[in-house]
Amino acid sequence: MIGKKEWAIAEGYIPSGGAGEDDHPLVSHETACILNPGDEDARIEITVFFKDREPAGPYRVTVAARRTLHLRFNDLEDPEPVPRDTDYASVIRSDQPIVVQHTRLDSRRGGVALLSTTGYSQ
Repeated sequence: MIGKKEWAIAEGYIPSGGAGEDDHPLVSHETACILNPGDEDARIEITVFFKDREPAGPYRVTVAARRTLHLRFNDLEDPEPVPRDTDYASVIRSDQPIVVQHTRLDSRRGGVALLSTTGYSQ
């Protein structure tokens, strides 16, 4: 089985503003692309860490067996919204092995920038 139960994304930043303010696909965002290749649903908790305050979370999501979820950090609201224009990092824990990729779309300037990297796991 591929995947791990604990992942870290050391880089996080959701820019405010951008070319797509009224067009959801082009709104600047951070995404955790989560793959659950297993035969059981994965119950996931995300904790968000900051430079100058206590962590936020846990945010809870479920990824169905043999499915993927592209989870925008912009859409996380409970227990609190992830702040814009603030550096953060995240730890993602799952009760099933998963694979996590991090993606950012930055649409603040004339051109659109996309960054993507695999999360860290041991």
